[in-house]
Formats: sequence, C-alpha cells, structure tokens
Amino acid sequence: MGLHTSPSFYLKKYRSFILLLTFLFYTAYHLSRKPISIVKSELHRNCSTVIRPADLNITNNATWCDWAPFDQDNYQALFGVLDNCFLVAYAIGMFFSGIFGERLPLRYYLSVGMLSSGLFTSLFGLGFYWNIHSLGYYAFIQVMNGLVQTTGWPAVVACVGNWFGKGKRGFIMGVWNSHTSVGNILGSLIAGVFVSSAWGMSFIVPGIIIASTGILCFFFLVEKPEDVNCTPPQHHVSYLIMVEFSLCLLFAKLVSYTFLYWLPLYISNVGQCLLTHFFVCGIMAGLVSDYTGGRATTCCIMLIAAAPMLFLYNSIGQRNLGTTIGMLLVCGGLVNGPYALITTAVSADLGTHESLRGNSRALSTVTAIIDGTGSIGAALGPLLAGLISPTGWNNVFYMLITADILACLFLSRLVYKEAQGWCGRAPRVRGSVLFFSIFIALLCSSNFIIININLKKSLEF
Repeated sequence: MGLHTSPSFYLKKYRSFILLLTFLFYTAYHLSRKPISIVKSELHRNCSTVIRPADLNITNNATWCDWAPFDQDNYQALFGVLDNCFLVAYAIGMFFSGIFGERLPLRYYLSVGMLSSGLFTSLFGLGFYWNIHSLGYYAFIQVMNGLVQTTGWPAVVACVGNWFGKGKRGFIMGVWNSHTSVGNILGSLIAGVFVSSAWGMSFIVPGIIIASTGILCFFFLVEKPEDVNCTPPQHHVSYLIMVEFSLCLLFAKLVSYTFLYWLPLYISNVGQCLLTHFFVCGIMAGLVSDYTGGRATTCCIMLIAAAPMLFLYNSIGQRNLGTTIGMLLVCGGLVNGPYALITTAVSADLGTHESLRGNSRALSTVTAIIDGTGSIGAALGPLLAGLISPTGWNNVFYMLITADILACLFLSRLVYKEAQGWCGRAPRVRGSVLFFSIFIALLCSSNFIIININLKKSLEF
C-alpha cells in the first residue's frame, strides 16, 4: 500500500472534511440568528429623517415609517419580548435537544434542524410580504426558531468529538469555534443588504442558506470514523465534572450576553474587531489548555483577570470611543475565551469520559446540558441589566463582576485537582508553570498597553 493510500492518509482527509463541513453548518446557524438585531433599526425608525412618499396617506407623522406593532412608545419592551422568546426557548430546548441528538442519527437530526431553522427564519421575513402586524406572530416564530436552533450545537460538537481525540482538541476546537464570528459577520452583511429596501429578505435569504446546508448535511456528513472504516481517536481518561463547568458557563454567558445586548451601539461600530479578538482568545485558551492539560485552570485564570478589567471599564472605559473599544476587547476576550473553551473542548472531554463506557452519542447530551445551563445565563444577563440599570449603571457592573467571581469559584475544586496532578509530574509542572507565567505576563502587558494608550487618547481628547 502506497504512502498516499495509507489508512492514516484517509483519516486525515476525512477529519479535514468533517471539520470544514461542521464549520459551515454552525456558521449557517449563527448567520440565521443575526438578522433580527439588524432589522430592529428598520422596524422602528426616526421618521423625521425619512423621505415621505407624496402619495402616502398618513395619520401619524411621527410613526408613519415604522412597522406596527413596533411603532408604539413601548417598542423597546416589544423588542425585548422577541429577544427573550428566542433566548428562553433556546435555553429550555437545549436540555431536550441533547437527549434527542443522542438517540437519533446526527446526520438526520442536523438536517431536519437546519431545514426547520430555515423555515422559521423565512417565516419571520414573510411577515413583511404578508403585511403581518401581530406581535404574537413574531413572538411565536422566535419561540419556534429558538427551539429548532438547539439542534445545532450538541450535534456538531458530538460529530467533531467523534473524529478528534483529546490531545489537540482544545486548539482545533478553538480554531473551529470561529464559525460563531464568521456567521455573525456574514449574517450582519447579508441582512444589511436588504434591510432598508425590503427587510423581509434579510430573513428569507439567511433562511434559504441554512436550509441549503441542511441538504448538504443529509448527503455528505459522516458521523464517526467507524462509518468509513477509519480508526476512532483515543479519548484519554479525565476527571472533569460536568456540574462545575455548567455553572461556570452560566455566569460567563451572563456577562457575555449582557455586553452583547447592553452595548448594541458600540458592538455595531466595532463588531468585526471584537469578534476577531474573541476568536483569537478562544484559540489561545484552547492552545494553553492542550499544553498544560488544565482546562479548568486556563478558564479560571482568564476569569480572574476579567474581574479587575470590568471594574476598570466601569471607571475609565466610557471616556471616548477609543477607550471603549480597548476595554471591550480586553473584557470581552477574557470572558469569551473560557466561554469558547467550555462549550467546545471541555464539552467534548466530558462527553468522552470513561464513565460513559464508550458511548460517544452521549457527547450530544453532555454538550446540550452544559450549553443549556449557560443559555440560562444568556437569558438572565440582559434581563437583570434592564432591571438593575434604573438604580445606576455602577450596579450593573457590580452584578457582572459578581457573576465573574462566581464563575471562578465554581472552578476552584477542579483547579485544585489539576494542580495536584501537576505536582505528581515534576517535569510537566515546570513547563506548565513557565508557560502560564509567559501567558499571564503577555496578557497583562497587552492589557496595560491598551489601557495606557487609550488613557492617553482620552486625556488628549
């Protein structure tokens, strides 16, 4: 057998293909979620700045260009209803999605999920052409879309976990996790093309795209190496505990989604820069955790560094746009690094734990439980920020800092266990401590440089 036809050669080809395919799938999921945040600006506008058609018969000069029912003074509350319909349905549905994903073929499950997501995303946009002005209609579509969107994450992580062992899983999944950023950017661009002319197409086009990837999945996805006579990867023994990571993710997502929904103006201005930075932080967290074997320690260190950065952001981060960008990069990166690591590599580690006795399908359930718990935090964060903000934005930041500290505390026992493991391997611990020292020094140095540059800009401004 020649070199180019060896089993390892085919295994590498299949792995690359599966990584690309699942990357496209979850890019499509995020692409289809993004239009709502872009279209909100069209559903309720400042009509005084819009040119009114001469033949238009209007009864209200202030809201003639708005889309009912979002033409009322409580439009922000109505937008909040739409957001929470999706987030709450997603959080609840995730706990059930993993169970179905464990018992059904991943290829069929993903295909149906993407086709359903395409249907409900398109139905939201068809409200424009069908001239629907019922809040109940759009809220129902958001609930259903939130439920069917839960098919994506457990299934794609389970599929990638089936093909890749633990050795380089953190780095590989850190790179692969950039589908979130790519999907958000593409979704924003596609929705932005149509939003000012016919906002319905901002939903219909992404709906068609994700439905098309569902068809692609049905014909080409290979769930596991055994299906094509390839050798499955070795999954190392791990002592990771699901509950701690799930609760840590809950509070990490609470902070992350509060930033996402609370700072829409800044996110829209510097969105691509922020998404790229979060992508880099996810790769960095995965690489460090692969090298040291310390998933919990890597997450904990980044979260510990996030707490003082959140405090500094509250103190100096709002002096001008430059300072805001710098501080958002730092705070968001430190929170989203652990977020990305827990939802990918850690979920895969837990799903291939020896206690599951080789049942790789259980990876879908484990991933769903972890991300479902985190999604509770994603729904609670913006809600709590809205309730607390009338008492002062300082209190919102105290809430975020408290959530960040709680995320660290839930990992303390696992960090202690990882430290014990390193103490039993003297050569390994020296390399680990050195690597972590360099990592922390670089991180703190970059933060220090960013903050000082922006402080200088603030003083000049």
